[in-house]
Amino acid sequence: MNRDLTEGKAEPVLWKFCLPLFGSVIFQQLYNIADSLVAGRFIGENALAAVGNSYEVTLIFIAFSFGCNIGCSVVVSQLFGARDYGRMKTAVSTACIFSAVLCAVLMLAGIPGCGPLLRLIHTPEELLADSRLYLAIYVWGLPFVLFYNIATGIFSALGDSRTPFCFLAASSVSNIAVDILFVKAFHMGVAGVAWATFLCQGVSCALAVITVWKRLKRIEVKEKPSLMDLGILKKIVIIAVPSIFQQSFISVGNIMIQSVINGFGASVMAGYSAAVKLNNMVITSFTTIGNGISNYSAQNLGARKYERIGQGFRAGLKMVWCLCLPFCVLYIFLGKYLLLLFLEQGSVDALLAGRQFLWILSPFYFIVSAKLVADGILRGTSAMGQFMTATFTDLILRVVLAHVLSGYTGSALGIWCAWPVGWTVAMVISVVFYRRKVRALGKQ
Repeated sequence: MNRDLTEGKAEPVLWKFCLPLFGSVIFQQLYNIADSLVAGRFIGENALAAVGNSYEVTLIFIAFSFGCNIGCSVVVSQLFGARDYGRMKTAVSTACIFSAVLCAVLMLAGIPGCGPLLRLIHTPEELLADSRLYLAIYVWGLPFVLFYNIATGIFSALGDSRTPFCFLAASSVSNIAVDILFVKAFHMGVAGVAWATFLCQGVSCALAVITVWKRLKRIEVKEKPSLMDLGILKKIVIIAVPSIFQQSFISVGNIMIQSVINGFGASVMAGYSAAVKLNNMVITSFTTIGNGISNYSAQNLGARKYERIGQGFRAGLKMVWCLCLPFCVLYIFLGKYLLLLFLEQGSVDALLAGRQFLWILSPFYFIVSAKLVADGILRGTSAMGQFMTATFTDLILRVVLAHVLSGYTGSALGIWCAWPVGWTVAMVISVVFYRRKVRALGKQ
């Protein structure tokens, strides 16, 4: 069901819209958690390390799908808020054509490039074959990843966060079952984990695309919309490309950090792989709520209801801080037991590395969540320059400090300490830019 985010009190409107988004991201993370859990418990520690090592590379491809999602979603939201339904449909078809071309380029580059990239990040020889196999299968499924994200971006732009949640919930639960079937019953190893993800993502993509096409078909317009519009493409690119660069550079930064972690051996790699999955569940939850706030801001920007944008920031801050407390308590006091879902009891070094990572990062969730809410406003109002400045500051600090502090301490503990510093500085920058943007809109 389409929902107008320009009417009603900001806080209840955002809660109703963002809660299904939060549920969706939990199930989205189940894809990666299921892969790591099945690999670690049913194949071995090296398989867990290989899947985790490959995951950092897949984030580059996910960055492109995220950028397409945001670019399409923000522009469609603005046109939906302005009630310009003809151009809104043109924006959807334009985004699909752009994504199809981008997908072809990524596959042509990714299929031969994954092996050299794995060697570039110093992947241990015993993990190289499994990492390369996992990535090769993942690249063949890129069309599913891109077009599923386009479909969910359109749903969000129309104010519907429940439909993609239902698709993703069913697909994620199925992925767990197929993971276990392929690995335990068919003895397919790491390949079974990758093929299970490929299959389930394909089904969810097909369902989402068909449903969004039917939804758009029911929206009546006076004239048949054009298939492609260069002006709209430019607007999508202005939002999408900075988002792609942002996520890509974050992924490249994570790969650089992963290369430092790889120097401490397979046990630390496995511990980090398990802990970062738990951390990513939290960060992705905040990011997804920030994306919801982007849709909210974009619709209100299109409707010229600027005062509601500041109300959305305050409501969003309450939402993410309500999530921070339970996650922080859970990871500090029960992190060991969560990590043991991925690791065998005997993996003492891996368990210690994972626990240290969670202990250091989780108290700073209150900081990074405030940054991601402010980022949502900046994206929704097309303030992409300010958004990228804050993001790159965080990234550069984390990469540089990971190298410096790990060398100074002689352990992975120095790497973990880089995260809070980057988050804190970037949060201050994002909030300052948000306040300037709101003041500028207030003058209008």
